[in-house]
Amino acid sequence: MTHAKPLWSPNDAAISASPMTIFRQWCAARFTVDLADHDAFHQWSITDRASFWSAVWDYCEVKGDKGQTALIHPDSMLEARFFPEATLNFAENLLSKRGSEAALIFRGEDKVRYSWSWDELAAHVSRLQQAYRAMGIGKGDRIAAMMPNLPETIALMLAASSIGAIWSSCSPDFGEQGVFDRFGQIEPKLFIACDGYWYNGKLQDVTEKVCAIEQKLNVPVLVVPYAGDAPALAAKLNNGQILADFIAPFNAKPVAYEALPFSHPLYILFSSGTTGVPKCIVHSAGGTLLQHLKEQRFHCGLKAGEKLFYFTTCGWMMWNWLVSGLASGTTLCLYDGSPFAPNGNVLWDYAAEEQFAVFGTSAKYIDALRKDDIEPMKTHDLTALRVVTSTGSPLSPEGFNFVYEGIKADVQLSSISGGTDIVSCFVLGNPVKPVWSGEIQGPGLGLAMDVWNDDGKPVRGEKGELVCTKAFPSMPVMFWNDPDNAKYKAAYFERFDNVWCHGDFAEITEHGGIIIHGRSDATLNPGGVRIGTAEIYNQVEQLDEVVEAICIGQDFEDDVRVILFVRLKAGAVLDEALEKRIKTKIRTGASPRHVPAKVIEVADIPRTKSGKIVELAVREVVHGRVVKNKEALANPEALALFAGLEQLKT
Repeated sequence: MTHAKPLWSPNDAAISASPMTIFRQWCAARFTVDLADHDAFHQWSITDRASFWSAVWDYCEVKGDKGQTALIHPDSMLEARFFPEATLNFAENLLSKRGSEAALIFRGEDKVRYSWSWDELAAHVSRLQQAYRAMGIGKGDRIAAMMPNLPETIALMLAASSIGAIWSSCSPDFGEQGVFDRFGQIEPKLFIACDGYWYNGKLQDVTEKVCAIEQKLNVPVLVVPYAGDAPALAAKLNNGQILADFIAPFNAKPVAYEALPFSHPLYILFSSGTTGVPKCIVHSAGGTLLQHLKEQRFHCGLKAGEKLFYFTTCGWMMWNWLVSGLASGTTLCLYDGSPFAPNGNVLWDYAAEEQFAVFGTSAKYIDALRKDDIEPMKTHDLTALRVVTSTGSPLSPEGFNFVYEGIKADVQLSSISGGTDIVSCFVLGNPVKPVWSGEIQGPGLGLAMDVWNDDGKPVRGEKGELVCTKAFPSMPVMFWNDPDNAKYKAAYFERFDNVWCHGDFAEITEHGGIIIHGRSDATLNPGGVRIGTAEIYNQVEQLDEVVEAICIGQDFEDDVRVILFVRLKAGAVLDEALEKRIKTKIRTGASPRHVPAKVIEVADIPRTKSGKIVELAVREVVHGRVVKNKEALANPEALALFAGLEQLKT
């Protein structure tokens, strides 16, 4: 749908003052190139990647030794290496600030609140670093954590990266098998767990789960106090210790930083694992740091002293992204628990109290606000708010409109998309360009992102595969336990030779914006025509009766037919009239080809821990196939609702 005018445009003064503009002008002067506007800047950033990424390093004052060479083997996606001579330490770059100003502010629903200064954070990291070393943890060893989004979690991660250990985390709502499916593959030297957590106002006990995981991993367990009884939990473990005892022998002193190669492993993240055991994706310290600095300083315009918030758990890559905000001297605002406890205003109360500059969340959360008629612009002081970011799933045009009608009229809405695979974004916001309804603003600097058809040709105004045609720093170093890179190559490079194929069904618009139409492996093919599931969701979820929906293609009579499952709000009934309205809405808002053959009501829809609905898992159940890894789901019991449905037999 083409809109006559954008939802938001930056004024000339804002464009001139934007860190994006200032960095563009700095690069033009330094490299003596004509970068007249942002499009020229982006083109230069992918044409001369060595100069561009070297500029990010210098302009952002990365601590470390850059070396003489910025890029080798530039034409090979798998053999390219950025800064092969460089050494740095990720933690050192995040802990460069000192003083009594808040570094971390925490809220655990309405139950817990506290903050740490920069000095307090550094002191915690110092003591943890010494404790790790005392137990024999060093360079290349893995530390695995099942933790809430606490200040302690960040300190534990920074202490690990300061000595070259590799950090991997998940949230405490993961089931026992889900935790083991992840951490069992990477064989950690230490497992860290909380003693309980709050969710929706209730204390969630983890005692049995932690004891069972200890048995499976067979490693020491560090228990961090939060919502339960840490000493009691530690006492039940074979080899458990509480945090206070772990660091008791050590006094804070200046943090020591191990100088490490640019490509040294920093994080191990995990694919969602809904079709098998999760893949272990290894990310580098240097690539993660440069990519996050670029996204936060330039695409988000973050400045030292501002407040950065992202609603995330430690099992989602947005936690890793959020933590990097420390490298820009920003204060991180952390939250753990339900975003609707005690009510739907809890995050906006927090935003107003602390005056967030950037508010990050998911598309599902924005849609929930819209459906619950929660309009923060009418009730909260959001004066400082400059940017709202949204990810996790495509944000509908209605979601875009709601941000400007219900949250703040003068704000940059950055719908972003990338993922665990690159611990960052391919496409995201741009403070010097307008926001058009339903469109992500543009590609990230330094990323040669494109949309290709099945023949490997670039397309505009048509749907195709989101690809990246040149190597970039935050590509995974490797997959764990994948010595010949077979899993890595299969994940991204089987579709097109020497080109990263991301698995998103996307479109580049007339404005140069991007629309994500859903995952390409969940794309529907009725009559051989490819349809993105997001196009259907954008229509049906506009109806008040529909809380959420999930759409699959069912093999039926030598073709594929579209089946739409809907979860209705309390009191709504899927009668003939509502079904007709749903189909009419889809037919007129999308196309006749998008109209489902069947509309079926279900009580719940399965989703991952980060809130993404799982079309592939539902498709497997509908076809009578086994879903291999239900532990990856937040609500695995919902899958049973889709098995053996009579409506699907005719």
